[in-house]
Amino acid sequence: MADAQQRRGRRIMMTREEQDAFLRAQRTCRVATVGRQGAPHVGALWFCWDGTALWLYSLTRSRRWAQLRHDPRLAVLVDDGEEYGELRGVELSGRAESVGEAPRTGEPCAELTEVEELFPAKYFGLERMPYDGRHAWLKLVPESVVSWDFRKL
Repeated sequence: MADAQQRRGRRIMMTREEQDAFLRAQRTCRVATVGRQGAPHVGALWFCWDGTALWLYSLTRSRRWAQLRHDPRLAVLVDDGEEYGELRGVELSGRAESVGEAPRTGEPCAELTEVEELFPAKYFGLERMPYDGRHAWLKLVPESVVSWDFRKL
């Protein structure tokens, strides 16, 4: 994961360990894609962070999925805080790739073993992934990462 240059924000930049802990703890992210005519689309999703990649569990019959088929570029924002001095977040960007079958039905896929243990535990308190035949996995290995934590000011 490459950290983007943050000259102005070096004081409030999260360390790699802080980013990792933050991304593992947060529950919702905002995902931005680009349509064929260049119009942006932003939507909220649940996700998992495995320390290297951000995993998004997305509806396959969504605007997001259709846009990513034509242009895999994506930006994701995970943030937290209400008061100015509490604001913190991580912005990740790169190219999304679909992993496993779409929609996901649970066919064996070694690359999904870890995320399909993390995700149901995080969101449902379950040990096994519940498949609904409507969602599939998108993987984002960030090309750029920007972070901030105003609590450091």
